[in-house]
Amino acid sequence: MEKKKLEKIKKEEIVKKGGKFVNEFKEFIAKGDVLELAVGVVIGSAFGKIVSSIVDDIIMPIIGALIGGINFTGLSIKIGQANITYGNFIQNIINFLIIAFSIFIFIKAISKLQKKQPEDEVEEKEEKDEQVVLLEEIRDLLKEKNKNIL
Repeated sequence: MEKKKLEKIKKEEIVKKGGKFVNEFKEFIAKGDVLELAVGVVIGSAFGKIVSSIVDDIIMPIIGALIGGINFTGLSIKIGQANITYGNFIQNIINFLIIAFSIFIFIKAISKLQKKQPEDEVEEKEEKDEQVVLLEEIRDLLKEKNKNIL
C-alpha cells in the first residue's frame, strides 16, 4: 500500500516539475532574443549565398583572368588516389574574408546609428554602490520567484 502511495507522489512531483520546465521553455522561446536570433540565422544564410555567388561568379573569374586564366575551382593535387581540391579552399577563404568584412562594416554602421546614453544616466549607473546593485538583483529574483509560484 505504501509503495503505491510513494509511486503516486513521485509521479505527481515529476508532472509538476515537468510542467514547470515546459512553461520555462515556452517563456524562453517567446522572448524576443530567440526570435531575433532565428531571423538573423535565416538572413545570414541568404547573405552567405549572395557572397558565395559574388565570389564564385564575379571575383574569382576576375582574379583568374588577372593571373593567367586560372580557374580556382579546378586547382587540385592528386596524391595517390586522393584528390585535394585546394582551389575550393582558396575560394572559401575569400568567401570568409568578404563575409567578415561585410559584417565589420555593418556592425560599424549600426554602432554609429545607435544613440549614446545621456551623460547623466551614465554617471548615475557608475555611482551605484555594490550593495545596492546586489539588493536590486535579490529583489528582481524574488519578484520572478513569486511570479512563477502564482
